[in-house]
Amino acid sequence: MDARDIIAQLRRGEPLGVSALEWFAQGLASGAVSDAQAGAFAMAVCLRGLSPEDRTALTCAMRDSGKVLNWDLPGPVVDKHSTGGLGDCVSLLLAPALAACGAFVPMISGRGLGHTGGTLDKLAAIPGYRTEVGLSELKAVTAQVGCAVVGASRNIAPADKRLYAIRDVSGTVESRDLITASILSKKLAAGLEGLVLDVKTGSGAFMTDIEAARDLAHALVRTAQGAGCMASALITDMNQPLVGSCGNALEVIEVMETLTGTGVTPALWDLTCTLGGEALALVGLAEDAADGAGRIAQVLESGEAALRFGEMVAELGGPLDFVERWRDRLPAAPVVRPVRADRTGIVQAIDGRMLGRGVIALGGGRHREGDRIDVSVGVSEIVMLGEAIMPGMTLALIHAANADEAEDAARILRGAFTLGDAAPRPAPLIYERIG
Repeated sequence: MDARDIIAQLRRGEPLGVSALEWFAQGLASGAVSDAQAGAFAMAVCLRGLSPEDRTALTCAMRDSGKVLNWDLPGPVVDKHSTGGLGDCVSLLLAPALAACGAFVPMISGRGLGHTGGTLDKLAAIPGYRTEVGLSELKAVTAQVGCAVVGASRNIAPADKRLYAIRDVSGTVESRDLITASILSKKLAAGLEGLVLDVKTGSGAFMTDIEAARDLAHALVRTAQGAGCMASALITDMNQPLVGSCGNALEVIEVMETLTGTGVTPALWDLTCTLGGEALALVGLAEDAADGAGRIAQVLESGEAALRFGEMVAELGGPLDFVERWRDRLPAAPVVRPVRADRTGIVQAIDGRMLGRGVIALGGGRHREGDRIDVSVGVSEIVMLGEAIMPGMTLALIHAANADEAEDAARILRGAFTLGDAAPRPAPLIYERIG
């Protein structure tokens, strides 16, 4: 086959079929397809789109461009994926909770992207925790503990790694079909039997429009099921952070408070239980999603999920006593300053992208791939929508490396909160279920 012929077919809006897409994915992985050809392919997909059949074929071809894990375990293999948001630390609760319910969770996660945080960056706040491991160690830890949250090795979906870098510089990141293939090729390479998807919408999400989120959710579910993996999706609200903190160590604190029962954020608890209930029902470990949600709540309340989390941390190089001594183990920023309100009003809106920009300004996120981050910095005690504010009240607490960076972030963060005279209409945490 020839890359030019495939690109020309795409440009004309003609279907490609399995063989052509398998050839192109292998060419991406091997280098037989040039950067220029990969960019032209991405642009053609972005402009013309793919049929559901070709989208599934591209996803499977990218999955099969590297290693695909096989399992021989006494329980089902399941995972969850979020499209990204602020204060979204569900994965750190959900993976050990699912493991405590009898599932096995090889959770291949990513770093922060744009204004949103990343699961691997949160785990980097735990001293010694290794997110980069080989496939044999991923399998061993998953089999022993029941869960392992790590990054993708270079052997997992190499075609996606190549195409993702091309999309980033060619203005084609937002293609629904390429997003779907990118997410699912890595997840399905983990050998999953079930996958629950958290598709976020709102000011802090990549997809601010609910119709776009719904379109992506349908594409993800249909493609995953077409590839042989049971899947469902929840469209969830991201018009405010899921927890009261944004920043890596600060979000781990919220996770540990929930796992150990010292403090619970209702939205984090509810979403974790709901997503976990979906996952357990998909793989037959619960009668239905409601039964599954109850099982997740039970292992969180009993401390079983906390024990699994501690075992996972220890197996992946973290402190053996992290669950007992997490307050002493997590790094803390030396400067803590409040962002104060200058007027009376009710919090009507929170600009999630601006909030994320404030965290990046502190060094808690990346301007570009490869930037080092400071896991101790961020924002905590963020006010929620509908709260009544008086002049001088704290809108958020800034955790910074120095006073200058704290002031720079404060200038950004003051613009993230809109105060008005009337309370906003409350939005549901979960808009709808698909699949």
